[in-house]
Formats: sequence, C-alpha cells, structure tokens
Amino acid sequence: MTLPSPAVWLATGAGAVLLLAVRFARELWPSRLERQIALRYLRSHRSSRLVSLITLIAVGGVTVGVMALVVVLGVMNGLQSDLRDKILVANPHLRVLTYGEGLRVDDWRRALEQVRRMPGVVAAAPFVMTQGLLSAGHDYAEGVVVLGVEPDTGTRAVTTFARHFVKGDLRFRTRRADVEGGVALGTRLASKLSAYPGGVVTLVSPAGARFNPSLGAFVPQFHRYEVTGIFDTGMYEYDNNYVALRRPVAQRFAGLDTAVTGIEVRLADPWNAAALGQQLELQLGYPYRVLDWQSQNASLFSALKLEKLAMALVVFLICVVAAFNVVGTLTMVVRDKTREIGILLAMGLERASIRRIFLAQGILIGVVGTSLGAVLGFVLGGMVNRGQWIHIDPSIYFIDHLPVHTQPVDAILVIAASLFVATLAPLYPAIQAARLDPVTAIRYE
Repeated sequence: MTLPSPAVWLATGAGAVLLLAVRFARELWPSRLERQIALRYLRSHRSSRLVSLITLIAVGGVTVGVMALVVVLGVMNGLQSDLRDKILVANPHLRVLTYGEGLRVDDWRRALEQVRRMPGVVAAAPFVMTQGLLSAGHDYAEGVVVLGVEPDTGTRAVTTFARHFVKGDLRFRTRRADVEGGVALGTRLASKLSAYPGGVVTLVSPAGARFNPSLGAFVPQFHRYEVTGIFDTGMYEYDNNYVALRRPVAQRFAGLDTAVTGIEVRLADPWNAAALGQQLELQLGYPYRVLDWQSQNASLFSALKLEKLAMALVVFLICVVAAFNVVGTLTMVVRDKTREIGILLAMGLERASIRRIFLAQGILIGVVGTSLGAVLGFVLGGMVNRGQWIHIDPSIYFIDHLPVHTQPVDAILVIAASLFVATLAPLYPAIQAARLDPVTAIRYE
C-alpha cells in the first residue's frame, strides 16, 4: 500500500480549510431580512433616516483609529524613502575602495573597465573624497568634505548630484586667472560663509603639508578657488558640509597625483547592491573592497524600521479601543432591544439569525469606519506631503519637512487588521443576544 505524496496531503488540507472557511462565511453571512433588522437597530428611535448617536461614536472611533494608523505608517515610509533618496544624491550605490594605508586607488583605470563590464552596472566613475578647511576671507573657517566629481551630467552620471544645482553646474567654469579652478558649495554652507558665485574661497589641505625649519612646524597647503556653483540637495549634511571640485583639481588638492580615492558605481537595481558588491569584490580581488549604500547606512534604516513597527503597534491600540467601543455600543443596543429580540424569537426567528443580526451591525460599523478612515488617511497624508505643512529641524532629521508616502501594502494590512478586529468585537454581544429567553425578554422593562 502506497501512501499519498506530500503534495496530495497539502492539497487535501488546503481543500478542507477552504471548505471550513466557506461554511463559516455562510454561517456569518446574514440574509436580507437579517440585514434590514440590523440596519433598523442602528437607527434612532425618532426617525429612521437618522443614525443614532452611539452608532456615530462607534463609527467615529474606528475611523480615527484607521486614519491615524494609515498616516503614521505613511510618515514612517516617507522618512525612509526621502532619506534614501537624499542619501543617494551624492552617495552612489557602490563604492570600490582598497585596503591598506590611505584611501587611494592607483590602478583605477583597469579596475574601472572591469566594473563597467559587470552585469547590472549602469554607470561607474572615479571620485576623490577628502577633508579640508574652507574660508571665504574672514577670520572664520569651516571644516568641509571635499568631493571630486566627473563633469558628466548625462545618462552616464553615477548620482543625481548634478540635478540639484541652483546656480552653476558641474563644468566649474571660472572667470578669474588667479585661482586654481572652480568650486561648488552647498547652499547652507554658502550662506554661512557669505560665499556666492564670483567670489573667491580658500581651501586648506591637510595633505602635502611641509615642515618649516624656521617655524618648527608643518605648514599646510592653501588653495584658492572661485565659487562657480551652489547646490541644494535638501539634505542638511550635504548642503552644510560638502564642497565639490572637478576630479583632476581635487586630485591635486588631496595630494593624490594621478590616483583617486575610489570608484563610484550606479546599479540598475539599488536593492541588489549588497549581492552585486560581493560579486564585484571576488572579481576584482585583493586589495579591492566594496561598500554598498545599505551597509553604510544600516543603523539608520534599522532604527527607522524598528520605529515604524513600534509606532504601528502603539497606534493600533486606537483600533482596539474603538473595538471596545463597538462592544459597548452593541451591548447597549441589545439592552435597548431586549423586548424586540424576545418578540422575534417568539415569532420563530432562529437564535443563529439573532446572532447574525448583531454580528452584521458590528461588521457594518467596522466596514464603514475602516473605509472612511482609509480614505481620510490617504487624503490627509497627501495634503500634508504636498503642502509640506509640518517643518522639522534638518540638522537632526536630515530633512526639512515631514514626508508622508502611503504604500498600498501597508494600507491593505491596516484595512485587514481593522476588519478582523471589527469582526471579533461584536461576537460577545451577539452571543448574549442569541441566548435571551423569549418569555423573559418580552417581559423585560
């Protein structure tokens, strides 16, 4: 005798679960008469066209809970999405660096060709990144991150940095002969130093410092550049700390000669950065190493995911409170309609029908409240996002306003959870109504 295969067992089990689900749905699904009675019980005594106050309160509780949950999840999604987009303005999907002393790649042209041939790579370019002190001719100097970039702004550009220039561009065109080249500043940095296009700034390089015997100290190198551009990425860290130079100019500033800091890479699928980075490391071999944008910001995004889960659980308690409100509402309806329930039972209506009547009331409150809450959540979230109503401190949160991006998957989960709670809430009042004794119920005052 041969036993059925696992696939047969799985199909049989799935079929049994489906049959049970259909039977359960039939047990809960009210008839036309039961639906009419349920609607009548939800209306006020004086006019059949007005919804009773307690029903409005119950529906309002579910609406507020669902709306709050949709908006909160949209805010957390918006923070993740906006932070990711703003990080990727000047941060590539992958950075190819080397091990050893100093961040420099000497044989970068050969490595660049290998990277560009890698499947999934859309664009790749060398870059220079170092630090320096920036002064605009005043007594005040600001520590900055110096970024050496390629002037390409077309489809081969690795990042979207070139799209965020409000003045000038990546060509760094200078009009003065007494400078080494052009420099672009972040909008906040330019405002802080009062350095604008046409002005001259001085960058102090930590590389190439020479020892002066007469002074008995190392003398740093000073470089003069003309401000040719201003960029506004919307991310505080970039706009307040970054300056951009043409890559050959940045190489001289950093003392790298013909070497570069590394190679930046743009991928067709940013979410595949970790896997493709490992493949690229194996292909290039030692001493090359690859950093992806996700691992560089892993702590930030992990904190946002944890905060999203915590906020969702906290706000979900509003829906639970609304469910208790539904229980209280239906309990009051059962108490108010005790005589009517006794008359219906005496006329031959089954107890299961009484149970379905009150289940239908609870589910109706849940469906109406959930629908209104979801719609209002989408509308409110869209208005807050488009109008940028809520401004926040960019020095703390990296962005200057509260974004709201509601994802369909989150909305579906919220609606499903709310309907599940709304289905469970009327079970106790419905069971109590079905257990009423007809004679006692008719005599009830």
